[in-house]
Amino acid sequence: MTPKERIYATLNGTACDRLAVMPIFMAWAANFIGRNYRDYYLDGDVLVDAQLAVTRAFNLDQLSAISDPWREASAYGMEFDYPEEGVGKPRELLIKSRDDISRVRPLDIKSAERTKQRIKSVRKMAGEIGQTHSVLGWVEGPMAEYVDLRGMESAMLDLVDEPDMFMQAGEIIIQNEITFAVAQIKAGADMIGVGDAAASLISPQMYAQYILPLEQKLFSAIHEAGATVRLHICGDISKNIAHMAQSGADILDVDWMVPLDRARQLVGPDITLCGNFDPSAVLLQGTPQDVAAAARECIKLGGERFVLMPGCEIPPGTAEENIRAFCPCDGCLITDELGL
Repeated sequence: MTPKERIYATLNGTACDRLAVMPIFMAWAANFIGRNYRDYYLDGDVLVDAQLAVTRAFNLDQLSAISDPWREASAYGMEFDYPEEGVGKPRELLIKSRDDISRVRPLDIKSAERTKQRIKSVRKMAGEIGQTHSVLGWVEGPMAEYVDLRGMESAMLDLVDEPDMFMQAGEIIIQNEITFAVAQIKAGADMIGVGDAAASLISPQMYAQYILPLEQKLFSAIHEAGATVRLHICGDISKNIAHMAQSGADILDVDWMVPLDRARQLVGPDITLCGNFDPSAVLLQGTPQDVAAAARECIKLGGERFVLMPGCEIPPGTAEENIRAFCPCDGCLITDELGL
């Protein structure tokens, strides 16, 4: 069974040779090949080399174009200062008042430098091992992108005081995300990851009213283009995960704050869950034995449609033996649980 076949057997609820494993690597992958995080997200070739390196070293089932939150924001015209080992810092927000909503406009995704680069990276990864491995494209979700353009505090206040302002921008944002996602699918991505972390901070009522319809529109378009959807919302999603299950996403990433048995109870048996041991307290700070114990517990609670990963990104500085402890590679401590 190839890694790609394994993932889609899991999504379909059919028999697999072993459990799929697909953690999120970004800065760690860059450091693994001797580059810094800034190199990783600003140089598409470094991103591809790093993804191929970790996929092969740890026998992973999926490689990913995820890098940083600013690709779409840069296409809108925002400028950033980029440190060596951190995400970019905006020099100025795009939306500072209601008058700036007109600056949220349809984008030329294929010409803007950083969106064009991601499409190229997807094409290169798909050309290299896309026949056997899943290639994950990536776009920002509607709440995350609005926060990127508006700022967290103002975006939250808008949902309370001026939700029409969010919705006006959101409709254009989601059309741009559809264009970006479809371009990556045409380049060879079989799955699109959607990061909407800020959505973990809003009430279930706000999520259902404002965010869910936009996510549904995006995910429907991704499905129509022939790909599947992995929805990644960092943080405590327990209050919103039932709505997330209505979004049309094929995979829901679950961060470590939400017990997997509780997540399974809330979303039902037909959605694939991905998670979810603590990437900091366990993976970064623990021993290989701690990691293995946490991974075993996740596998026990995740149910039939389940993919193993930490709750979020592999933290920079994580010991390699800790990663090997839960991955299907030399040094794995959970071979029985993975089905090896």
